[in-house]
Amino acid sequence: MKPPAAAQVESLAASDFAQIMQSRVTLPPPSTGSQTPRITLDQDNVKNSLGQLVLTLVKLLHELLERQGIRRIEAGSLTDDQIERLGLTLMKQAQEIDRLRREFGLEEEDLNIDLGPLGQLL
Repeated sequence: MKPPAAAQVESLAASDFAQIMQSRVTLPPPSTGSQTPRITLDQDNVKNSLGQLVLTLVKLLHELLERQGIRRIEAGSLTDDQIERLGLTLMKQAQEIDRLRREFGLEEEDLNIDLGPLGQLL
């Protein structure tokens, strides 16, 4: 059995999306002393920008699942077998998120976007 082909994350409509976003959404420029990353959609780099946004959301969901798992373990509502499966699943998820992050050429801190007055996402 052949392994599945690598997923392509491209779309002909992506440049149209970037143009629409640039014409309607204006973000304030980052302050000169700020090093916090922001999502930027530009026509030439829209694939990585969208990848960064999606991976940021996936990482956020992963962290929420981890926290919920810890709560359930501490509450004693999981069996030893369920705890083992939960740990393996979360570990595999973290490895896949890391693999995708590297494939998009992103650093770990690129997934912790600045939400302006709300602070850092992660």
